[in-house]
Amino acid sequence: MNWGSGTFNHAQYFPLVGIHATLQCAQCHTNGNYTTVATTCYSSGCHMTDYNGTANPNHKALAFPTTCDTCHTNTDWTTTGMTFNHAAYGGGWALAGAHAAVQCALCHVNNNFNQTPPLVTTCVPCHQNDYNGAMNPPHASSGFPTDCTTCHSMTDWTSATFNHNNVGFALTGFHASMQCVLCHKTSAQYAANSLPTNCYGCHLADYQGTTDPSHVAADSAAPALFPTTCDTCHTTTDWTGATFNHNATTFPLTGFHTTVDCVKCHVGNAYAAPPTPTTCDGCHDALYQAATNPNHVVAKFPTTCDTCHTTTNWTSATLPTQYHTFFPVNHGNANGVCTNCHTNSSDYSVFQCTGCHGGNNAANFHHPNVNGYVYNSVNCYSCHKNGQT
Repeated sequence: MNWGSGTFNHAQYFPLVGIHATLQCAQCHTNGNYTTVATTCYSSGCHMTDYNGTANPNHKALAFPTTCDTCHTNTDWTTTGMTFNHAAYGGGWALAGAHAAVQCALCHVNNNFNQTPPLVTTCVPCHQNDYNGAMNPPHASSGFPTDCTTCHSMTDWTSATFNHNNVGFALTGFHASMQCVLCHKTSAQYAANSLPTNCYGCHLADYQGTTDPSHVAADSAAPALFPTTCDTCHTTTDWTGATFNHNATTFPLTGFHTTVDCVKCHVGNAYAAPPTPTTCDGCHDALYQAATNPNHVVAKFPTTCDTCHTTTNWTSATLPTQYHTFFPVNHGNANGVCTNCHTNSSDYSVFQCTGCHGGNNAANFHHPNVNGYVYNSVNCYSCHKNGQT
C-alpha cells in the first residue's frame, strides 16, 4: 500500500481537462480552500484578473462575456485555440470570405475594438483607398456606390459584377458579354446620363453604313419603314438575322411573299410606296401579259391577280363565280376548269357545248320538235344561257 500517492475524482465536482489537468491543486484551492471554490471561469477568481487586464481587445470595456470558454479553450488559452464569434459578439458583423482569414488588427487598427465610430461595419471606411484608386472603371468620378458589396464579394474581390438593370439599361444577349470599355470609352462615360440608352445613340454608324437595304435612303423616303430604334428589326442575340414586320405596313406579306428576298420587290433600294407598288399587276404585269392559258389580255381578265390566284399557289388559279357573269362555272362537268369549255386558250370568246352534250344522234339531239334547231355551241347558248334545260 502507498498511502502518499492518493487520487481524487475531480470529475464529480469539476472535470479537469486540458491544462487544468496538469495544475497543482493549490493553484486553484488557495489558502487551503477546498470547499467554496466556484466552478465558473470568472467568478472563481481564477481568470478575473485575466479578463480585467486584457487590452487586446479590452474585454471589460467591450463587455465581453465572462464565460471564458466562449472564445478560449482549456488546451490553448492564447493563440490558435482561441476563437471569437464575430456574428454574435461583433455587433452583428459576421465574418465571411476573406474577412474570416484576416488578422484582427487589420480592421481593429490601434487596438480599437469599440463597436462605435471610428470602427464601422460598412465597406468604404476600410476600402476607401481601394475605391478612390479604382480606374477600371473609375469609381469616384463615375459616382459608383460606396457599398462595395453592390459589385464585389468577400470571396472574390477582383471579379466584380455590376447589376446594369439598376441603371435603366438591362444588358441582354451580346450586350451582357461585352467589356465595359466598349461602351464606356472614357472615365466620364460611367457617370449617370453620360451615355444614350437608345439603340441609335451607339449604332449610328451601323445604321448609316447599312446598304442591304440602305437604311438611310429608305428612311429619307419613308421614315416609318426604317426607324432608328434598332430593336424594331434586330435583337441583341442576333444582329444580322434581322426581321421586319411587313404586316405593320399597307402590304402584309402572305404565302410565297414571306420567303422572297426584299430586293426582289424593292428594286434599286426603293422601300417607299411609291415607287414600290402595292397592287398585284405592279409586280406581275409581265406575267399577266404573257399568260396564254388562258390569254388574260384577250379574255380581259382583271389585273387584280388575287381574284383568281393566291400567294400560296400561283398556278392552280380559280375564277370566282361572280366574275363569270355569262354562264355558271360549275355547270355539268365544267367543274370550274376553264379549258373544259374554252378550248381556244387564245380566244375565250370561243366556247363549246357539244363536247359534253352530244352522241350518236347529235343531229337530232333531244330536239325533234324545236324549230330552227342547229347542233352547235352558239345555238346551244342562245337558248340555254343559264345552263338550264
